[in-house]
Amino acid sequence: MLRGKQKRFLRAMGNEMVPILQVGKGGITEMVVQQTNEAIAARELIKGRVLQNCIEEPKTVAAELAEQTGSELVQVIGRNFLLFRQSPDKPVIDLPK
Repeated sequence: MLRGKQKRFLRAMGNEMVPILQVGKGGITEMVVQQTNEAIAARELIKGRVLQNCIEEPKTVAAELAEQTGSELVQVIGRNFLLFRQSPDKPVIDLPK
């Protein structure tokens, strides 16, 4: 579980990021979950976007993706969201204590 200071740190990092994951009208499919897992494994922190044609709410989509990938939901703003999962082997992002 992330603390407030850690979430602020990650939100600041995510502010400059471009969304690399998009959830469209198909919603959360097995392929979306697989892509999310691969992206989080490579980067630890990813930014995603829920497109206008998606039936579900962005908060619901982000929370479900976080649950299915075992990651932490850092933030949801509008249709964008941030997910974080620290790498067990080689952590790239050094979180504040």
